[in-house]
Amino acid sequence: MNPRLAAALVLSTAALALAPTQATAAPVPQPQSATAENRAAAAQAAASPDTLATLSRFFSREGKVTLTAAQPRIEGEAIAVNYLSPDFVAGKTGASVSRLEFLASKAVSSDGQQAALWTAKTEAGWQVVNIATGDDEFRYAQLGAAKLPGGTVFREPQIDAWYVAQGQRVLPLDEDAERAVGAQGTSLAAYRTRVVKAYGDKLPGSAYAKAGKAGGFAPTEATTGVRPGSGSGSLEVPTAAGAVALALGAAGAVAARRSRRQRVVRA
Repeated sequence: MNPRLAAALVLSTAALALAPTQATAAPVPQPQSATAENRAAAAQAAASPDTLATLSRFFSREGKVTLTAAQPRIEGEAIAVNYLSPDFVAGKTGASVSRLEFLASKAVSSDGQQAALWTAKTEAGWQVVNIATGDDEFRYAQLGAAKLPGGTVFREPQIDAWYVAQGQRVLPLDEDAERAVGAQGTSLAAYRTRVVKAYGDKLPGSAYAKAGKAGGFAPTEATTGVRPGSGSGSLEVPTAAGAVALALGAAGAVAARRSRRQRVVRA
């Protein structure tokens, strides 16, 4: 298993510190594309003094670097992060295989730690809604561009698999994706057949979803707090944090069963 999956799945309380007005608000639909305007707004949110202060606490949480020495900085531009689209799974005419879930900005500390700032549109504008360790979003974006230039990199959150798609081709970018579609990838039609079989009866509005398993996923720490015995340093997150996760996908972007590495940071 990817070591980044070892941390408990939990929405960082940084989200509550950075976007308190959203704790009880209804989800806000995300834009269909990462326009220059959206990227600029996301970058501004990621580089705000409040965000940088929260990042200092985040990077110093395990004593790897002191709070004052962390000196976090934002590197590069905000990038679009796409996830498997529920409309594609549902077979809606013209639906793309993926859809924009959030924009990510890379944060780096003075000792080299990296984190992804998940930035999304809220009722209060673009805000950081989560901090996740590592560089998955940026690394797979680069891998996808090299493997299939011009393709769209996306994540299938249910199995934590990353792909790149273009035209009628879907190619794997990690081991989870290879297990799903093979090392050589598959056709778009074959991929649709697989995800329909896996998730077609678990979409919003289905009996599965109505049973309380939002978007086809079992409830997770993103909305219920940290499970006992989870990653060191983890603290319980108020259930309102789930609302801060916004509409990062009816397919449960933040609530993926095997999603990686969120840690709680007290504001």
